[in-house]
Amino acid sequence: MKGAVLAIGTELLLGDVVNSNAAVLGKALAAAGVEVVANEALADDLPVLVAAVHRHLADVDVLILCGGLGPTRDDLTREVIAAALDAPLKRDPEIEQRLRDLFAGWGREMPDAVLAQADVPAGAETLDNSAGTAPGVWLEKDGKVVVALPGPPPELRAASTTVWPRLAARTGRVVTTRQVLVHGVGESAVAELVEPGLVLPNGVGMSYLASGGLVRVRFTTTGDPAVLDPLVAHADAALGDAVWGHDSDTVEGVVHDRLFGAGQTVAVAESLTGGALSAALSARPGASTTFRGGMVVYATDLKSSLAGVPGPLLDASGAVAPDTAAALAEGARTRLGATWGLAVTGVAGPDGQEGKPVGTVFLAVAGPTCEVLEARLPGDRDRVRALTVQSALHLLRRHLMSGKV
Repeated sequence: MKGAVLAIGTELLLGDVVNSNAAVLGKALAAAGVEVVANEALADDLPVLVAAVHRHLADVDVLILCGGLGPTRDDLTREVIAAALDAPLKRDPEIEQRLRDLFAGWGREMPDAVLAQADVPAGAETLDNSAGTAPGVWLEKDGKVVVALPGPPPELRAASTTVWPRLAARTGRVVTTRQVLVHGVGESAVAELVEPGLVLPNGVGMSYLASGGLVRVRFTTTGDPAVLDPLVAHADAALGDAVWGHDSDTVEGVVHDRLFGAGQTVAVAESLTGGALSAALSARPGASTTFRGGMVVYATDLKSSLAGVPGPLLDASGAVAPDTAAALAEGARTRLGATWGLAVTGVAGPDGQEGKPVGTVFLAVAGPTCEVLEARLPGDRDRVRALTVQSALHLLRRHLMSGKV
């Protein structure tokens, strides 16, 4: 079964909104056994969109429309489906009442335009959207399936809950994916370590995916999922300590689980990341059991007054230095009463600092002992900051996995 994704919205083409749904939908379709052969974005233009629906349905079995289900004049998806599939719109009284009840519950007067979201193409089923007001649509015609989903990511997730199992039941070809997650080793080096002695059974796919300083070794199959277990074990053995997780693990999740299991906590002192490291450590539910708190010591004087870095050390070494990073980590640990202190200081750009080039970062973790790492991170300001957060989390993870308390 082949599929295509059509994202609708002029804002996607102008760069006002990032089309993050493309990756989400592509992954979900593939997992349901649908081969994705096209993924495009088009402006809010009724004739263009109707023609695109006709064009895609000539080649695919499943077409996912994303966006354009709201109540404003540029939300055209319902009209596109009605025109392209000869399925006139009809007001659904149950959806209309739900909309009226929602606005009454919010204590707000409902604009008449909102009721457009209760207009449903003839022969279509609606898909409940618990995160918003616009329901999704499932319509089958001439052996084809057309699904329309809201554009906002939380609403897309809510409205698509039943879509993927239904498609998987049609294909009978559910794709199982296993991933080995690697840090600190480049993509080509990972391949050199994994390939010797690796034999892929028939029907098993393999790929190496590198992004954000990490590498994923991915195995897929449409057959018995157990066939992937020895392949994952082989990669684990070949890569050793470079493996930090599997499948949908996140490094912040791994850190949280390790800290929780050991009854330990972490505190942070961060400079160039401006709170992003603390945000990562506190994002997971239950983080209050493992994350004590953080100090954003962006200004040099705050590194001393808040984190306790000695003034003479700052005068001698500067704000971006290994000794400063070590003192920040120790200050976070002692002043916030944590088992571990984690600190980052560096130069995110766009200009150098203290004679150090953009991308120079010092990371430190303080516990039984203190370790400081110097990193030269690539990219612009945002990328340097993001990579610093990931590098710091992996530094802490490595210490937690060593078993030292």
